[in-house]
Amino acid sequence: MPKNKDKAFIMLADGTVYSGYSFGAKGSKIGEIVFATGMTGYAETLTDPSYFGQIVTQTYPLIGNYGVNEEDFESSRSIVSGYIVREYCENPSNFRCKGNIDSFLKSQNIIGIYGVDTRALTKKIREHGVMNGIITSEQINENDKEALLRQINEYTIKDAVKSTTVADIELHVPEDHQYTVALYDYGYKYNIRRELEKRGCKVYVIPGLTPAEEVLALKPDGIMLSNGPGDPSENVIPIENLKKLKKTNIPIFGICLGHQLMALASGAKTEKLKYGHRGANQPVKDLFHDRTFVTSQNHGYAVVNDSVPTGSGEVSHINANDGSCEGIKYRDCNCFTVQFHPEACGGPHDTAFLFDEFVKMMEK
Repeated sequence: MPKNKDKAFIMLADGTVYSGYSFGAKGSKIGEIVFATGMTGYAETLTDPSYFGQIVTQTYPLIGNYGVNEEDFESSRSIVSGYIVREYCENPSNFRCKGNIDSFLKSQNIIGIYGVDTRALTKKIREHGVMNGIITSEQINENDKEALLRQINEYTIKDAVKSTTVADIELHVPEDHQYTVALYDYGYKYNIRRELEKRGCKVYVIPGLTPAEEVLALKPDGIMLSNGPGDPSENVIPIENLKKLKKTNIPIFGICLGHQLMALASGAKTEKLKYGHRGANQPVKDLFHDRTFVTSQNHGYAVVNDSVPTGSGEVSHINANDGSCEGIKYRDCNCFTVQFHPEACGGPHDTAFLFDEFVKMMEK
């Protein structure tokens, strides 16, 4: 371990303390500690709005070796609550490199810690389930530990969509466009918009709480429901909007949180997973075509398979590891949704064809 470096600490909700060294910003932050298994894509992870309120642990032992480039960002800023790595690269080397991860974390006021046994931390989360914790560059005082543990255990992620969605409607117009898509922003990743633009779509990025009537006034050819953070059942207003949009014949494509919200709007239920799916290597089975795809995912909740009303739709994809719901094909509206990320970047592109299917729905 390096000498003369500032110490930093993680304390979990059960009182377990891990020590390491500080990088990025200084301070203390409580959040939900989760782990991500991607070997690459750390810049995309740090700028993914779905990590709102969470302290991210990278399971891959070396992070930052190809530096940071804003072309890889999935949003305009990083909103993770903290960042935990085994080792970070101080001197990255790559022709696209515009900076290092330490400087990026400082610029975003994100507290980081390295030198942690991330393998032990990940195993603990796998066995116990997702846990709250605090990441701090300050010494944890034994006298204050009991009060701090109360704060940690009382922490919940609230108003996640409100905290990550755009404030006003944004319009993005590619050179050649044939279709107009209204992209409901529940905390969307830029690559969703890029994939739509690539396929000739003019994209309105819509604040997540925008009334359905305002969306319909834009006369979209299709409606995209984005990913996003937090407990899906908390989003009462978006769910009510989707109940109205279901009654139109406009093609709808939902990803991640968008998938969960449409399920809730259709009478299904959601549940919190033990430790979620976060990484670029999740196997998903397509039940309609008997194929398995490798997918990128980032979610802590899932739709309960048996809760999808048979008159509304049916489960189209399941996770090959735990059998959880990964997709729904609807019967009562012109819509399909998936839990995984077909726009994955970085990550496997196995399911990018789903954007083509969405375009075909608009063509019809």
